[in-house]
Amino acid sequence: MKPTRSYPRLHVDTALSNAVGQAGGMLLTETVHTSGLGHYLKQALAAWKKPFAIHDPAKILTDIAITLALGGDALSDSSVLRDEPDLYGPVASNPTITRLIRTLAADADRVLAALNTARAAARARVWELSGAQAPNHETDASTPLIVD
Repeated sequence: MKPTRSYPRLHVDTALSNAVGQAGGMLLTETVHTSGLGHYLKQALAAWKKPFAIHDPAKILTDIAITLALGGDALSDSSVLRDEPDLYGPVASNPTITRLIRTLAADADRVLAALNTARAAARARVWELSGAQAPNHETDASTPLIVD
């Protein structure tokens, strides 16, 4: 799997420049990329992308999740991401976000199934990358993973 990046790649140098005040947000964007979540969501939500849409539904949903993780509690809080284009790339407007939420809500059962498929694929990718540290390492029918 060679997924495309939904978020810009940052680099660190010693030149004098503006500092990113949202290090936690950067960690989240890297997690979205490394886990493949953005890639799997893009595939899973392809049916709901409008033909001439500028913003991909997967990117919009990951932007909403990052907004929530950074402390936002309303769609208008996505402006925190919009104010850092070098970190988050293009972020959909509030009306675009609202239209997507309405579209997805109208087909909730299919959307939830698609989201669950993408989430499961990203989890499998993370566990694969974790190797011997993965929770499911050396598990099988005779030695199952028990979550208590």
